[in-house]
Amino acid sequence: MTSHPSPDPLAGAPLRLRRLVDELIRLPGVEALALGGSRASGTHRADSDWDLGVYYRDGFRPADVRALGHPGTVVELGEWGGGIFNGGAWLDLDGTRVDLLWRELAVVEHEIDEAVAGRWRIEPLMFHLTGIPTYLLLAELAVNRVLHGDLPRPDYPSALREAAGRGWFGRAELTLGFARSAHAAQSRLTACLGLVAVGAAELAHAAAATGGRWVTNDKSLLALGGMDGVDALLRALPGDPSPQQLQSLVDATVELGRQAMAGGAGEDVSPSPPR
Repeated sequence: MTSHPSPDPLAGAPLRLRRLVDELIRLPGVEALALGGSRASGTHRADSDWDLGVYYRDGFRPADVRALGHPGTVVELGEWGGGIFNGGAWLDLDGTRVDLLWRELAVVEHEIDEAVAGRWRIEPLMFHLTGIPTYLLLAELAVNRVLHGDLPRPDYPSALREAAGRGWFGRAELTLGFARSAHAAQSRLTACLGLVAVGAAELAHAAAATGGRWVTNDKSLLALGGMDGVDALLRALPGDPSPQQLQSLVDATVELGRQAMAGGAGEDVSPSPPR
């Protein structure tokens, strides 16, 4: 069962979380805080984590977060993820799990300018099939809910819709083409299915970008990109598929992606929770 966003972003939050927010906004260099993840979109469960974006400029030090004394792990800037995903902290406030994400405002502003011009990159990040696009920073701003400070709330740039849609689709064609010719034909099951998963994620990114739908993580990627049907394709495989059956799987994944792209060319349907 899921909930819907409340006018108060921290509605239902434990007092200890509210106190943490008050502590964080007072730290040197911290200019804004935002609630993200399922808590921001209203799709959370009762046991969901609380995700907080910590937007900072010069002077911010993770050591100051560590000095607050909350149980958990606090990493240095760039120690986990690197690139735009610049580290963070995983705290346990008497059973309330809180994830902090370091977000450098100078980098955020640069990536906004890049996205408006239709420029973007892919950076590797653990647990993400295809890595993350640099416009993830804009996606977070578009769907997160500001708790303190001022943050931009970008629309999906038209140049980015075209460039990212085309770029992701081109990658998917290469990924799935290789899965078919190099792995499916030779019954290399693990390699073939691995590339099918990657290709499906790339197609989902392509369709989401074409439709102007923001994606903030891999948990919702396939559904937002119209590619969740690939699960049924995988479940339908026999226990020991033949090369022909694997090739048919790849072909069906490509067709599913073409349908998703055709459906993704409409208007922006990104969620717009109250800010």
